[in-house]
Amino acid sequence: MNTTATTNFPLKLTTSIQQLLCCPICYSRLALTPSQLECKNSQCRACFPIINETPILINETSSVFSISDFLNHNHTHLKPKSYLERLLINLIPGINLNITTKANYQKFIELLLEQNQNPRVLVIGGSVVDKGMEPLLSVPEIELIETDVAFGSRISVICDAHNLPFAGGSFDGVVVQAVLEHVVDPNRCVEEIYRVLKPHGLVYSETPFMQQVHLGKYDFTRFTHLGHRRLFRKFAEIDSGAVCGPGMALAWSYQYFLLSFVSRPLTRAFVKAFARITLFWLKYFDYYLINQPGTFDSASGYYFLGMKSEQILSDKELLTLYKGTQSSRVSSSNLV
Repeated sequence: MNTTATTNFPLKLTTSIQQLLCCPICYSRLALTPSQLECKNSQCRACFPIINETPILINETSSVFSISDFLNHNHTHLKPKSYLERLLINLIPGINLNITTKANYQKFIELLLEQNQNPRVLVIGGSVVDKGMEPLLSVPEIELIETDVAFGSRISVICDAHNLPFAGGSFDGVVVQAVLEHVVDPNRCVEEIYRVLKPHGLVYSETPFMQQVHLGKYDFTRFTHLGHRRLFRKFAEIDSGAVCGPGMALAWSYQYFLLSFVSRPLTRAFVKAFARITLFWLKYFDYYLINQPGTFDSASGYYFLGMKSEQILSDKELLTLYKGTQSSRVSSSNLV
């Protein structure tokens, strides 16, 4: 791969990042020109533009996004919240509470640094710094490469998680927080995470379970605790559990019940404010409930911390990992 700096070398596309990049279509090496990246595979020869110092590495044959979207700036930036919404967020207590996220990230960091003094971590969906992620951002020894399908000040590469434009074995860790519910094929994305991780590489994931649609048409899937675990069946589990409890889940359901009666943006903002004022306190029950067996059946969301493995968790083994309180006895009457 050509790593020679040029006068037009993009500031975000550092030499270390460029060495990791590959074609998202055929996974061949890329060559840097002043205005784009070109696939070196003679049978592919795909070209990818660089916009605002950010390479656009999208495989259009398997993505809902097109390179032209980014060239024309069609809905490629996150829509900022309105002034009223920002005011409400600052003045009124929220209904969200990620109880275990900060501790989970701290464990993730400790494990990374045990394996490598200067680990490299891929963040998928990094346009927004998710709640609880601050510990990861405060460790200078960790090199973060943040990606998304939207432009942002922190984003180094625009890419789709279904075809990550990085060579296999490039990363010590991958973070995919509140992302896999927004992809059309989460299994494919986890396969890509597995591919780009080094042997014994670490993954940290959070996904919702009891949450309503929260990104419009880009919202597809929910996971139980076991469903989330099966998604990462090629990883050895280090830890997993609830990240947001049933109190938050109940508050979300209440808010969305009220929102189902209205459609205008201004009215919806006032409904959200009313829901927050009246039921923000429900989330505090989750400090007690977060590790209770019943929470494995009713949490708002779950996390998984795992290590890349050569062993694959079988579905029979998966069933033995159930930690909830419901009876699992199956009879013919249950199947009708």
